[in-house]
Amino acid sequence: MSRWRLRALIVLIYIVVGIYVGWVHHYITPGLLKDVAEALLAVFLWFLVLLGIDLHIG
Repeated sequence: MSRWRLRALIVLIYIVVGIYVGWVHHYITPGLLKDVAEALLAVFLWFLVLLGIDLHIG
């Protein structure tokens, strides 16, 4: 495995463990995930927001 791939794998594992720890200790909640998803939709589909389409989830 190349050095670059090993570093990428270590960073990925670090992020996954961080997400798990945040979820277990209630720093990451379903409400937070919903808000982040809505924000990402608004950023990537901004032209729909300008046309008046509501991107709020649930």
